[in-house]
Amino acid sequence: MLKAIKNSRDHKKAVTRIYELMHRNIAEGSDEYNELEVLSILVDDYESRRFQVLPPDPIEAIKFRMEQLEIDANGLSKFLGSRSRVSEILNRKRKLSLAMIRTLSEKLNIPAESLIRRY
Repeated sequence: MLKAIKNSRDHKKAVTRIYELMHRNIAEGSDEYNELEVLSILVDDYESRRFQVLPPDPIEAIKFRMEQLEIDANGLSKFLGSRSRVSEILNRKRKLSLAMIRTLSEKLNIPAESLIRRY
């Protein structure tokens, strides 16, 4: 029987059941398929309330995106100016300007919300 997830024990049971259902060959529209779908929604809701994930630090977000795109400081300097400016930013000696935030958001596809946070 499906019920709201109110604590870590309920969460563990639901996740275990999801794991079991995902490893079966269940037909779309079946009772088990519907159970999997509802359990997933319940777990997602519980986790979003219980385990709040804060946006990353702006500099860490930039470094992460640079790693993903395989760009080094030289590549970033194409968007932000000189290599020394990029070095100052990445070493937290220079704050991001509004123009830099806009450029990074547009060129590297980093959400502006992540870039305007205090660091």
